[in-house]
Formats: sequence, C-alpha cells, structure tokens
Amino acid sequence: MRRHRTNLRTSSRQNHEQGVIITLVAVVMLGVVGAMAALSIDVVTLYTARSEAQLGADGAALAGARVLANSGLTSAAAGPANAENLARMVAKQVAANNQVGGRNLKPGTAQCTTGQEICVSFNDGDVSFATNPHVTVRVQRTDLPTFFARIWGSKQLTVAASATAEAYNPSGTDALGGPTTPVATTCVKPWLLPNMSPNPGPANPRIFDPVKGAILDTNLLGWETDPGTHLRADCTTCATSSTPNKWRYYPGDPADFPPPNASSVVCPGCVGFTPYQLSISGCVQTPISCNSTVSIGTASYPNRDVETATAVTGMTHSNADEGDSVDDAAAPSPPFQFLTGADNPVVLSGAVAAGRDVMVSDSLVTVPVINVDNTTPLPLAGFPSVQIIGFVQLFLNPTGQKVPGSNHIHTKVVNMAGCGTGATGQAILGNGASPVAVRLISPP
Repeated sequence: MRRHRTNLRTSSRQNHEQGVIITLVAVVMLGVVGAMAALSIDVVTLYTARSEAQLGADGAALAGARVLANSGLTSAAAGPANAENLARMVAKQVAANNQVGGRNLKPGTAQCTTGQEICVSFNDGDVSFATNPHVTVRVQRTDLPTFFARIWGSKQLTVAASATAEAYNPSGTDALGGPTTPVATTCVKPWLLPNMSPNPGPANPRIFDPVKGAILDTNLLGWETDPGTHLRADCTTCATSSTPNKWRYYPGDPADFPPPNASSVVCPGCVGFTPYQLSISGCVQTPISCNSTVSIGTASYPNRDVETATAVTGMTHSNADEGDSVDDAAAPSPPFQFLTGADNPVVLSGAVAAGRDVMVSDSLVTVPVINVDNTTPLPLAGFPSVQIIGFVQLFLNPTGQKVPGSNHIHTKVVNMAGCGTGATGQAILGNGASPVAVRLISPP
C-alpha cells in the first residue's frame, strides 16, 4: 500500500512538471510568433516602399529621356542649350509625384547632394551624349519609420532605387566608330519623303547620308515651311516614272501602313474617314523599322491632298484654329516646347489649361525618309519598293490653325533620326512614336 501511494505522488509530480513545461513553451512560442509577426510588418513595409521607389525612379528616368528625345537634342550639331535643365525639371516632377512609404518625395535642389531624395544626372561628359544621352534618376528615403523593429533600436530605415533611361538616335553612331543599330517606331504616317532637304542653299541637298545615316543638313532642325514648301503629295496616280521633289511625299502602300479601326480614332470631323485618312489621324500600330523596305501605293487617288488636309485638321484639333502650337517664345528653341490649344481634348476635359507648355502633342508625327533623291527618276512602274533610311519628326499646323485652302500641310521639323542603308541588327523599339527611341536600360 505504501509503495502504491509513493508511485501516485511521483506520477502526480511528473504530470505537474510536464504541465508547467507545456505552459512555458506555449508562452515562449506566443512571444516568438508575435515578434515574427511584428517584424514581418516592418519587412513588408520596407519591400513595398522599395517597389514604390523603383517605380518612381523608372517613370522619372523615362520622362527625362523623353524630354531629351523630343527636344531635338540628338538632332543638332551641338546640343540645344537648356535641354538638360528641362529634362531634370520634368524628371524631378515625375519622381516627386510618386509616394514612397506613404508620402511624396521632396524634389530638392538641381545639384545632387548627400541625403537628397531625388537626384537626376546625365552622361554629358561622355562623347556619345549628343547621340545617345542617358538620364539616371536615384530616389531615396532615409526616414522610413519602423513600427515593431523599434524594440531592437531601429526607429528609421533607408530605402533607395535608381533607374537609367536612354534617348537613342542612330544618326551619329558612325562618327563614334561603332556599328549603327536601326530604330523602329509606331504610329508612322503613310508619307514617304524623298531624301531631299527643303532648305534653301545648295541645289536639293540631302537630309541624311544614304549609307551611314548621318544628318547632312543640320540646319533643318527647327525649319518651318512657307506656302511654297508646304508638305503635299507628289502624285495622285503614282504608277509611272517620277522625278522626286523636296517635301513632296509618295503615299505608302496600305499593306505596309494598315489603318487602325475607326472606333480607335476619336477627333472632331473624323467620322466617316477613309482607311487612308484613318492611317493619318489614328495610329498605325505596326512598327516601322529604319532600314526596312516598304512599297509605294500606286492606286489612283485624285483626292489625296483634300483627304490628307481633312485628316490632319481633325488629328491636330484645329478645326476652329484652336489646335496645339509650337512655343516660339520659349528661349532657346530648341529644346522645343508646345502650347496646348483650346480644343485639345486634355484642355476640354479641364485637366490642363489652354496655353500651357507641354512636351507631347497629337500634332507631333513621324514621317519616314526613303533612299530616293532627285538625281534619277524613280521607276515606280513594276518597282514600287523603296528603303527607309531615316525619319523626321514634324509638328503639323505649328501655329494651331487648320490646314489652309490649298490643302498643303504647314510643318515644323523638331527631330531627325537617320540610319542609312548600312544599319544592321535588331531594331530598337522605343517608347511611343518618337523617331528617337526612348527605353529603360537599367535596371534590366
């Protein structure tokens, strides 16, 4: 009996000790799980802020590079003054509009300083800057607050990200001693321009070197047509031999410039447009590559100038002479800036006031230049294929007024990008319709 009682007391003591151990383990596990949960909140906050910072840097770098591309910087013999300042300002604005860790970043000063939340820099010390400028944006927050990590003494964390975007123009790569990589762009208009500069001076000088793609007429940047040189069609039935004329285009074959759906084209007076007019007022989504071969449309089209004028007027929102215009008061010009017209859809929506400076516009178009000049007639009959050796970017109706009664288009040259027949390799597809390709190159 005594032995039985002793066994009972021993068993009871062991059960009690085991219960205490289980309780202690549960309490410890609860603390560990709680600490891990608390720490995970700070980790998630950190990673979210890191993603926000990267998105802000990416968008800001692309915006800055787009400014350099549209400014004409890469098309000038010497880069337009103030292009960097304009790109830096836009990049900082874009970065500052992004929230990182619950608040917007602070733009800071133009010069990059220690602790500054937005820093914008350029490769302007590199020999390739005029042809291939880079914009690098670094964003950071050094005061990201912690919540539960404070128990380890960490009250603030630092989060940072950087991105580099380029504006690539193949026109000057030959001068740098490297191979020329072509570019490709969308929304190209179906007008094939001969390689003949409309500038006065030497008899019909070329725009681009037909082999290397270098810009031969550097004075063409910023050139604006007069009534005698307004853009217009070279022929209504392009089926016979023809001698090319400066600033007179051949129509692109619809197979190479397929029109978009009518539902995607929204502009005043655009209802009932022909496929040709839709390819002008809308966006031809098929990428057109420099150095590619396209065909000239040889069908009879006696109303081409009339239809072109109507489509351009609708696209530029200038039916009431209230379209976007080139800001000639901006000094210096280039870099080009554009003023919103009262009939710009963005103005009509109330998002932007009329007369505001903007860097993009529906009036900006890209037109291919073909390897044809006035030295020999173009044997269109049976040989409609031609090679694209470059692009010019034009601002149509630069005064904001509709196409005049002559149906010839008023234009201003704001960019040039040549590749010549010697360009090789996979074409770089940029961001948007600019002939100067804009893309992120870092991070990959």
